[in-house]
Amino acid sequence: MIPTIVLVGRPNVGKSTLFNRLTKSRDALVADLPGLTRDRHYGRGIGANQPYLVVDTGGFEPNTDSGILKAMAVQTLLAIDEADVIIFLVDGRQGATSQDMEIANRLRRSKCPVLLAVNKTEGMNKAVVSAEFHELGLGDPLSISSAHGEGVKDIVDLALESFIVVDDEPEQDYTGDRIPKVAIVGRPNVGKSTLVNALLGEERVIAFDEPGTTRDSISIDLVKNGKHYTLIDTAGVRKRGRVLEAIEKFSVIKTIQSIEEANVVILVVNAQEGITEQDAHVAAYILDAGRALVVAINKWDGLKEEERDWVKREIDRKLMFLDFAEFHYISALRKKGLPELFTSVDVAFKAAFAKLATPQLTRVLIDALQQHQPPISKGIRPKLRYAHQGGSNPPIVVIHGNHVDGVKDAYTRFLEKTFRRTFQLSGTPLRVQYKQGSNPFAEDEDKRKPGEGIVSMRRRKTAHRAELKAKKIVEDKDRSAKKR
Repeated sequence: MIPTIVLVGRPNVGKSTLFNRLTKSRDALVADLPGLTRDRHYGRGIGANQPYLVVDTGGFEPNTDSGILKAMAVQTLLAIDEADVIIFLVDGRQGATSQDMEIANRLRRSKCPVLLAVNKTEGMNKAVVSAEFHELGLGDPLSISSAHGEGVKDIVDLALESFIVVDDEPEQDYTGDRIPKVAIVGRPNVGKSTLVNALLGEERVIAFDEPGTTRDSISIDLVKNGKHYTLIDTAGVRKRGRVLEAIEKFSVIKTIQSIEEANVVILVVNAQEGITEQDAHVAAYILDAGRALVVAINKWDGLKEEERDWVKREIDRKLMFLDFAEFHYISALRKKGLPELFTSVDVAFKAAFAKLATPQLTRVLIDALQQHQPPISKGIRPKLRYAHQGGSNPPIVVIHGNHVDGVKDAYTRFLEKTFRRTFQLSGTPLRVQYKQGSNPFAEDEDKRKPGEGIVSMRRRKTAHRAELKAKKIVEDKDRSAKKR
């Protein structure tokens, strides 16, 4: 399961700056729910080859009684409950404060590992600055600079130290005998539990939101048309009528962890509400995680024709970046459209683990280059030579060439669509990565004279080689004359 790092601290100590650095300023935030936008933001990072979830909390003032600050404190405490590791940020320039001590007292009761990070220590004597924070009683302080990146990698590596797991099972690049892991995600009241129960053909009651299980997901074995699947359900499978899905607690953590664990994600959307911003955020995270995707527009049967047209326009406007995914208009309650839905799940799973041969990939690349060359960048046109597969789930195509740093994002998207279309990879995103080949002029470039351009340098080298060649011809003639 992907570990969760929660950033905690009083206001203006640099939590958001650290969050942006850890997530590399990605926009795949999936917690912009009403009431949460000021309090908790969620993003994805990778450290020590281990993906993790990072949570940016609001300024924590645990003993406040004033309106919004009290709400922010509550949200921070909820985030702490969801944490696997807490990074407690303090301001090295202001020193330890009474608020820091109050927060430290709360964190010591959380039974969660806490790393104390003294921020804003750039240009200062780190040992002296950190010394006074020992009084917080949270172990040795670690000096960092969120703004400049100093010490950030070290504290992340330390946070993830106990979560780097070596998989005992051999790595499988392609489908083989792999059982598809299918995550069903979506907002409350979109019909996730109804869909799960409809797929299972029964109603099941599973205790889920009990103490100690708040970060767990439910895995359910499913056999459909002779094929085995593992359903990952974030909502828990509940008996209808006993627990109203409308009041079910939505956990962003559970959703994100299920996406990371899955091979294929079914994103369930409530057709009666259209495409909300939260739907779009979750879809963006699925794309960012590289997971195969099928979108289920549920409760379709309850809409009039003009309402259906409006929903389709909303899809085109808000989910245009999911051009690789199949959309199905279903009714989980009446079990309409479910066979077609799972046919797309099978197709997406197969595409996510497709085996792509190097000769075929290179041939497609050459055809694409003949159709549309990469644009010139800084006076040089990138040269793309050959391609091979670099991974699966999602499929990764590695392209070798020269000046690959100059390839524009628009051209990369053109290549991604070309590979997906040619190999009929429906339902999965595809990643294109570039690898710089050896540059035959690298040695010459290193010997350029100050102020000399590459073209001038090459002309000088050509003239020099011609001079050497002419000199060698003269020497050969002299040797021949002496022999005679």
